[in-house]
Amino acid sequence: MVMIPRRVLGGLLSIVLAAASACTHGEADAMALTHGGDAARGKELIRNYGCGSCHTIPRVPGAESAVGPSLVGEATHAYIAGVTPNQPENMIRWIMDPPSVDDKTAMPNLHVSAVDARDIAAFLYTLQ
Repeated sequence: MVMIPRRVLGGLLSIVLAAASACTHGEADAMALTHGGDAARGKELIRNYGCGSCHTIPRVPGAESAVGPSLVGEATHAYIAGVTPNQPENMIRWIMDPPSVDDKTAMPNLHVSAVDARDIAAFLYTLQ
């Protein structure tokens, strides 16, 4: 049996815990992707704008509708609404004015401000 000194074991444990807490597409990652978007505020804005009346959105109470597409795993999708690459600037533009991105979309323009759209995008980028 190999004996590992306590200080080495403690150092290894610290490294493992740090790696485990640095999950991809967490709030810090989403903030960086969206240049300062606040995912917690975005979650509240999703409720305020009523997005859950059309979409299923994880971690948003009551957002369990099938009128529009589910937003489960939105952070990992290659495209937004099947029409534009899933990049933060495209996501923000889509949230602000979907018909300007795809004139055939059923999603209405809710007149979301740029700041609100950035925060909503930050939340959506936490959904894996």
